[in-house]
Amino acid sequence: MRYIEQFREGMRVSDVYLCKTKQHAVTKNGKEYASVLLQDKTGTVDCKIWDLSSPGINDFEPLQYVYVDGDVTVFQGSNQLNIKRIRKADEGEYQESDYLPVSSKDIKIMYQELTALVQSFQNPYLKKLASSYFLEDKAFVKKFCFHSAAKSVHHGFVGGLLEHTLSVMKLCDFYTKSYPALNRDLLLTAALFHDIGKVQELSAFPENDYTDDGQLLGHIVIGTMMVADRIKEIPGFPAKTAAELKHCILAHHGELEYGSPKKPALLEALALNFADNTDAKMETMLEVLKSGGENPGWLGYNRFLETNVRKTTPTE
Repeated sequence: MRYIEQFREGMRVSDVYLCKTKQHAVTKNGKEYASVLLQDKTGTVDCKIWDLSSPGINDFEPLQYVYVDGDVTVFQGSNQLNIKRIRKADEGEYQESDYLPVSSKDIKIMYQELTALVQSFQNPYLKKLASSYFLEDKAFVKKFCFHSAAKSVHHGFVGGLLEHTLSVMKLCDFYTKSYPALNRDLLLTAALFHDIGKVQELSAFPENDYTDDGQLLGHIVIGTMMVADRIKEIPGFPAKTAAELKHCILAHHGELEYGSPKKPALLEALALNFADNTDAKMETMLEVLKSGGENPGWLGYNRFLETNVRKTTPTE
């Protein structure tokens, strides 16, 4: 199989991919075409079908596997596939494991690192809360480790939610060494739970799309509710600690216009916002650079980073 990350300009592609989305559109000149997003475990590629009379164009739907023939081009710094022929793939032409994007890091090792941080907590109530989800609830652990952290912006792959959460926790742990005024247990617990709501905001793979609750409530509210519900099951959990933890989760996007119901009012909430933003934007940049392949030039404007992007010039 030729994986999407191997695509290069001018390459002819004839293989099976997972159709993530399929839309019909019209150019400025009034010409109808179809826009398709294809996926395999190495990433996604935007595709265009200019000839809508092509056989098979109406025989498949999103989240089905399709066999395509097409040519790789480059548009605004990213690979694009110009599809000549397309049809629904037959059973036996593909293995589903080839089409789920998976973290490049070992999921078992990441989970072990995460649980080691949980075991390091000193506050008995925060440790009990963290353990109740991440050590004792096996069904939740399985779902969490398999889940993505986003639909498309960053960490949108199997293990992505675990990878992002662990990275944020590590950054927060580093902050506590540089800024001793931080309450380590509160900050790391907030980091652990800050995106927990994404297990309900986003559906499982291969769909990996927003659920009704995700659209109506969002992961920040969902996650705060999940934490609040579990706190009620822990006798004697301090009310102030509960409020401070929930505030950190509610404020972790930093600004009201970025979806946070509250702006950071605690030192730990501010630190969590910085750590979350750092990891999200670094991963976004890395994914943009990877999607550009060997292209050394400008890769186009990224709306999340709000800038045009290119690779750093290699040192001689």
